[in-house]
Amino acid sequence: MTTTTSAAPIQAAEPAGAPSSAEIAALIADAPVPRPTLLKTFNAMMAREFRVLQRNAISLFTRAVMQPLLFVFVFAYVFPKIGGGFSLGGGAAARASAPGDINFATILVPGLMASMLLMQGIMAVTFPLVMEFSWQRTIEDRALAPVPIGVLAIQKITAGAVQAFIGACIVFPIVLLVHAPGQAPHVHVTNWALFILILAASSLLTASLGLLLGTAMDPRKMQMLFAVILLPATMLGCVYYPWAALSQIRWLQIAVLINPMVYMSEGLRAVLTPTLGHMPIWAVLLALVGGTVVFGYLGIRTFTNRVLN
Repeated sequence: MTTTTSAAPIQAAEPAGAPSSAEIAALIADAPVPRPTLLKTFNAMMAREFRVLQRNAISLFTRAVMQPLLFVFVFAYVFPKIGGGFSLGGGAAARASAPGDINFATILVPGLMASMLLMQGIMAVTFPLVMEFSWQRTIEDRALAPVPIGVLAIQKITAGAVQAFIGACIVFPIVLLVHAPGQAPHVHVTNWALFILILAASSLLTASLGLLLGTAMDPRKMQMLFAVILLPATMLGCVYYPWAALSQIRWLQIAVLINPMVYMSEGLRAVLTPTLGHMPIWAVLLALVGGTVVFGYLGIRTFTNRVLN
């Protein structure tokens, strides 16, 4: 006769007072779903940018100071000392817009600030993007943030604009203080609100342009950025001369209007050195705001395509 025995399944005894599996499942089901807002996520990404900026403060300061310091040292200190100073006072346009001689340091102040806005705004966005899209591939981690890809692009523009604004503020006292005796620039801020508005609009424009260049250019040809874009934009951006002085070369005066740096230089010239001839403020603001919208739209579009592809 055969005897069959069946063993009942043995369940592990739960500790006294511990919640049962059914209770745990109910707690998970009733837990609130995390809903991060766009503003909170954007602020978190900006906080990270500021921590990186704080860690790289020395390199940012050095990059912002060296070029304008060398320019004003040579043109506003060395040249007047050796008898080769420049002045603006011989041309018809100059006499009509600025009575008397205007030293070169006065012309350099708004021009070098505009140059720093362009350099800092583009470099602060373009070069990190090249690294994130190429060998680092950290852009994939950024894309996991619970926000649309376009918001990530706007955050890039905002971070670059902040760095450009800081760079211009660093340059301002340098170009005011470094000069030969008797060659101090004649600078007077006529409207502080307009001055800050032009700085902010210029910073956003250059950062938007940096986003477009960083996503549209081939990373292997990034060295062409200086030779093809930054150098011509600086030399023909009314940094070393006012736009009104180009009236003697009419075709060039019209051709340089495609350069966004012209409007940055002329806008700063209007609020810092009003005795010099400059563009109307409405034209400057229209170009800065319009350029920001156009470059921002194209940059966000190319950025989204690069991330998704």
